[in-house]
Amino acid sequence: MRYRAVLSVCLAVLVSGVAGCNTKRQPETLRTIPAAGSSFVFPVMQRWGEDFFELHRPTQVMYVADGSVKAVKELAAGKVAFAATDYALTPKQLEQLPPVIQIPVTSGAICITYNLHGIKQPLRLSAGTLAGIFLGTVKRWNDPSIAKDNPGVALPDEAIVVVHRADAAGATDIFTTYLSAVSPQWAAKVGAGDSVAWPVGISGEGSAGLTSVVRNSPGTIGFVELNYAQQNELPVAAVENRAGQYVQPNVVSTKAAVEAFAPQLRTNLDTTIVDAPATAAGAYPIAGLSFVIVPRDGTNLRERVALGKFLSWVLHNGQDTAFHLGYARLPKSLIVYDDAALRAMTVNGKPVLP
Repeated sequence: MRYRAVLSVCLAVLVSGVAGCNTKRQPETLRTIPAAGSSFVFPVMQRWGEDFFELHRPTQVMYVADGSVKAVKELAAGKVAFAATDYALTPKQLEQLPPVIQIPVTSGAICITYNLHGIKQPLRLSAGTLAGIFLGTVKRWNDPSIAKDNPGVALPDEAIVVVHRADAAGATDIFTTYLSAVSPQWAAKVGAGDSVAWPVGISGEGSAGLTSVVRNSPGTIGFVELNYAQQNELPVAAVENRAGQYVQPNVVSTKAAVEAFAPQLRTNLDTTIVDAPATAAGAYPIAGLSFVIVPRDGTNLRERVALGKFLSWVLHNGQDTAFHLGYARLPKSLIVYDDAALRAMTVNGKPVLP
């Protein structure tokens, strides 16, 4: 089933005839901000939109979780006011668009989730073991490499069924970038990207589809955004980082990964934050930033002003909300970077924000 989620806030209270109200007063004209992008940020984008609407009526964000790739195409065609992606656009991709601004708005973990009965504690997986599973060289749950990662755990003698995304996705790009970083064999045979030729496994459409396959299929293992695993009460593995620590994906370990790369990110947003250096002992190794891509200039005054206010609010008021939904707060250094980038937004050549 194609996963498609639309953020829409009910406006009935604005137009219904409530007793005691001034019937001569006309409701304000709705200002809609159309947007599209990754399913990874849908939960937080939904909450941000709802909270912003309550504070800044009648501005309404309508976000369609159609995936990073499609969203960028819609932005290029002028169909949306902004696109949300799970990766920064490369210089080559930027050349295919009108001048844009891209800013990181949050970060999160891509977790390894599985359906394995009888295992009460979270699995531990090293980089080599994880790469072997997705390459198809580690075929059974009681393989010696998995047993070595999990001493004393009674692993079942069952086949491993890999589950991956059927569609092009930012989550796939983050995960395969990680595998390419830790496994020369993966890098040579498969590589990284939002869509790859998977050596083994079955597929699920979108984050929701992949999660559903894992939830309903014993013996499976897949990768998905942390909030989807949490919502479906699926276990997640602790993954070994370069410091030799097995780290659970959460807001703290994700922020540690972002902070490890903060100096590079200030000069190059295309820096990946997977496989953090050993100095970041508490960093979860499979993490990524989510970006908002907006045209640098536009002609719709109301939309551009509303969009600028929304994005500024996300950076300064929405980070706590993101944290409580399982996303990591942005480091202050990136917020400073984002503020400067947003001040370059214009409408008909004039600044949108003061």
